[in-house]
Amino acid sequence: QVQLVESGGGSVQAGGSLRLSCAASGGTFSSYAMGWFRQAPGKEREFVAAISWSGGTTYYADPVKGRFTISRDNAKNTVYLQMNSLKPEDTAVYYCARKRSADLTIATMWRVEYGYWGQGTQVTVSS
Repeated sequence: QVQLVESGGGSVQAGGSLRLSCAASGGTFSSYAMGWFRQAPGKEREFVAAISWSGGTTYYADPVKGRFTISRDNAKNTVYLQMNSLKPEDTAVYYCARKRSADLTIATMWRVEYGYWGQGTQVTVSS
């Protein structure tokens, strides 16, 4: 049974940084692409970033390009999201998810492409 557990969320002032971690257990972590999504109150869950099985390919949503970096350590079964220059509009619950395939595709931003989800971690950015 696949389990994904996020950590690293918290409260930070605008301009600050946080690093989220997502530890995976069950299944073969290195065989799948991984992604991060976020959901703000009253809004749909939206795509943030994704990384291929090897870490060789990454993809970001436009609002976070240049500020967030996704990475993975297959030896530790963990995916990370380094978030810099945080803005109040980044406030949301952040979820990691395991994609149904190893590589990033045109459908990488679609939630339906992800078969397993973590419970989420809250990120709050104050102005």
